[in-house]
Amino acid sequence: MLKIRNLESGYGKLRVLKKISMHVDAGEIVTLIGANGAGKTTLLSTIAGLSRASGGDIVLFDQNLKSSAPQEIVKAGCSLVPEGRQVFATMRVEDNLILGGYVQYQRSKGYCQSAELAAIYDIFPVLKERRDQLAGTLSGGEQQMLAMGRALMAGPKLIMMDEPSTGLAPLIVRDIFQIILHLREAGNTVLLVEQNAKSALAIADRGYVLETGKIILQGPAADLLGNTDVQRAYLGRDVDAATATCDI
Repeated sequence: MLKIRNLESGYGKLRVLKKISMHVDAGEIVTLIGANGAGKTTLLSTIAGLSRASGGDIVLFDQNLKSSAPQEIVKAGCSLVPEGRQVFATMRVEDNLILGGYVQYQRSKGYCQSAELAAIYDIFPVLKERRDQLAGTLSGGEQQMLAMGRALMAGPKLIMMDEPSTGLAPLIVRDIFQIILHLREAGNTVLLVEQNAKSALAIADRGYVLETGKIILQGPAADLLGNTDVQRAYLGRDVDAATATCDI
């Protein structure tokens, strides 16, 4: 589905990504882990067209999107749930969702807004209850659900999520990860950047470890969980206890 080849990107003269190569297959949950500043957010931003690639290729469904604008990447079937949620605080919940569906509205004459909203409300019942509420008055967990729902309104095949658990209470984090599993079961593919590496690897099929803009390790999520170097650097000591609490 997604193939990244020798990707380079950065900001001005600062080179952040250094010949990144990776892939995401249809139906997978793939997670990226690494320390702050490793380049995880830059990688997602570059795939989404928000940061310009300076080299390499971004191939989605056999279409090279390296030089495409963000809206074209969304049309191609890739949506980003950004770090920090970035909901439109002064707009109603439902209006935030409707904006997320704009690409589908443009793309298809048969687009049915009410049906798409109903599907999102099935996944996030709390958003239906809050649909007339201003997005900025939602709790942190509800705003995260809104950001996810807004991205799903575009009808993506690949949904990328940047730190969805940041700042949330443990019970809400558990709910968010259950929703990610549900999305995969519903036929979506997920590329996940997550500060909670234990929880991310517990639900992922595969993972990549980034360090200073390079992939230094990759493999099945279970293998990364059992890797002593990964444990020492990113997971802490009590890996068995931690992963047991993430059995969702």
